Formats: sequence, C-alpha cells, structure tokens
Amino acid sequence: MPPELIEDALGDPRNAGWLAHAADLAYFPQEEGAAKFRDELGMEARLFSVGNTQAYVLTNADHIVVAFRGTEAPTTIEGLKDWLLTDAANLLIVPEGRLGTDLAAAGVGAKFHQGFVTAIADIWDPVFEAVDAERKKQDRPIWLTGHSLGGALALLAAWLFRRKFIPIHQIYTFGGPMIGNRDAIQAIDKEYTGKIFRYVNSPDPVPQLPTMSLLANHYGHCEKEMLLGAIAAASATSSTAADFFKQLAAKAVEGKLDPAMIDGIWEQLKQRVDAHAMTNYRSLVASLLSKS
Repeated sequence: MPPELIEDALGDPRNAGWLAHAADLAYFPQEEGAAKFRDELGMEARLFSVGNTQAYVLTNADHIVVAFRGTEAPTTIEGLKDWLLTDAANLLIVPEGRLGTDLAAAGVGAKFHQGFVTAIADIWDPVFEAVDAERKKQDRPIWLTGHSLGGALALLAAWLFRRKFIPIHQIYTFGGPMIGNRDAIQAIDKEYTGKIFRYVNSPDPVPQLPTMSLLANHYGHCEKEMLLGAIAAASATSSTAADFFKQLAAKAVEGKLDPAMIDGIWEQLKQRVDAHAMTNYRSLVASLLSKS
C-alpha cells in the first residue's frame, strides 16, 4: 500500500518523506511520472509545463499536492556560476506584471528574485486553475513541495494561493534557494506560521544562493530550517555550505579573489554539489523516519 500524508501532523518526518518522494518524481516526464505517482504514492498526476517551468498537480480522495520541478540538471555546476557572479541586489525586484499586485501585497519594502518571479508567472494560471477546480469538486488539504528551484516556486505559489483565498495546509521544500529580501520572506512566514518546513542538507551550496553581492547580501530565508547532515558537517574534515560562503566573502572583502582562486572556488563547489541531489535528500529524510 502506498504511504499516506498525515493531515494533523505538522513537520512530521512521514510527511517530509512522502513529499520528498513527490518532489523527486516531479523530475519525470508526464507518461512515466503519472505512472510512478499512481503506483508509488497512490495519486493521479497531471503535468503542467510552460517554457522551462514544470509542476505536477496530484490528487486522490484525501489530498491535493502541487510538486514543482527543479532545474533539469540539479547536481551540475552550471547555473551556480550565474548566481555567484551576479550581484543579487540587482536581481531583487519590486513585483510588476501580471502577478505584481499579489506579490506586492507582501509589503512596501518586499522584493523578490526576478528569475523566480518570471518562472512562477509562466506556470501560475494553469496550476491555479487545476487546483481551484479540484478544490471545488471536493475540499481537501493542499500541500506544496519542490526541490531546488521547485522549492523556491512552492513558496511563491503559497503566497499567491493565499491571495486567491485558497488555504495551503503545509509546505515542504528541499534544497531551495532564497527567493527574496527579508521583508518578502517575513511576510510569507507570517502568513504560514508553523506550516513551512525548509529542509537543508548542510554541505549543499544551493540554499545559500543567491549569495552575491558578497559584501551586502539582501536575501533571506523563511524561518523553519530543518537541518539535515548536521553530524557529518560538524566533523573536523567537513564544513557547511554557509561556512564556505562566509570564507569566500571574507576573501572578497580582503581583495584576495584573483582568477586562480576563483577557479579553485568552482572546484570546491563541484565537490559539494552532489549534496544537492534529491536522492541525498530522500536518504537523509528517510534516516529521520528510522529514528522516529
């Protein structure tokens, strides 16, 4: 029998395991993905794909789940360079366009990552319509999840659903990057107090992104971090991704980031990027289940 979501449990490892599984299956194309969601999780699945943004809307008699897909190659170094070499402050925007009014409701000072706003705007209409139609058929708890970019989109979607008066039950993200400045994420935290569970593998660099400008990073994270891999990260031979970027920032302040050192940074990132793999997140969450 497929595993089940536990509606009345907040941050339960069983829910984390279920939603990590869903976030992993979101990487599969429609035909294969639909079969896997049905066989492994007992959910009917519809894939929505617009441009480079994809999400599955999953349903059964008891739940509605939206699983946002991350990047196509989440464990490659490509894309990390763009995040690191671009001044993050320049990517923080005051919301405009079709979703501008809803996002601007986060407050006067709220700014969001331009790329993530563009991505959620691409897919928002069909995902919202599908969830709204399912809810009108039968009111059920709605869960949001995603890995990497998918985690960022899940948080933005949570805010947008609230603006449409659609209640979200809980949100679980895995290895998600930062989506906006502190005003923006504080507004999301306030709306979803106790309902956001942000899983982070200690050595994974992606949750520390975007992290430039190194001297003045204006980005922030939603409060409830669920740290994974903490024991390994505490060993003498290992460090967290946060430690790595702090050291990088210190070198930038000292003016020591010469070309040779930058090449070395990429090599260190390559050694860490496997920690971002969804298979690692599923394994680490499964270890929580075994201890509970």
